[in-house]
Amino acid sequence: MLVLNATFEPINVCTVRRAAVLLLKAKAEIVEHGQWELRSEHTAMPRPVVIRLMTYVKVPRDTHRRKITRRAVFARDGWACQYCGARQNLTVDHVIPRSKGGSSDWTNIVASCAPCNRRKGDHLPSQAGMHPRCKPAAPSPNVFIHVASPTIPPAWRQWLPIATVADAA
Repeated sequence: MLVLNATFEPINVCTVRRAAVLLLKAKAEIVEHGQWELRSEHTAMPRPVVIRLMTYVKVPRDTHRRKITRRAVFARDGWACQYCGARQNLTVDHVIPRSKGGSSDWTNIVASCAPCNRRKGDHLPSQAGMHPRCKPAAPSPNVFIHVASPTIPPAWRQWLPIATVADAA
């Protein structure tokens, strides 16, 4: 389930169970619901697809300090190799190898397919003749929604920024 802040800004993804708890505690409201119902012995409610929190939650914007994970790098790079565009056998690559003084931060790590990663090896981009298609940078906060859900359901699209939706397509 997509979670929107009180200001309708997308901030997270949660399970159906967590969404139901937030709804039952009146901490959230349903913005979009599915065709099915959630039922218990005493109650039924529409299955939430998008919920909105009733109170504003301050979201940290320091994405440059967020933990770098493989899935976050893949989501930032559109789930494609930054050297050839392949979408299978993805790994991460240090653009400037650590052995050559490269850092392990958002500006030096890209998604790479295994064949490209092996071909580049321990060389600088200029030595290998392989340069990333896009300059690596810290991701937007919405990338972390793609980490939780690589496939964006159609009901979420109107709530996500255009660039984020285009990246998922």
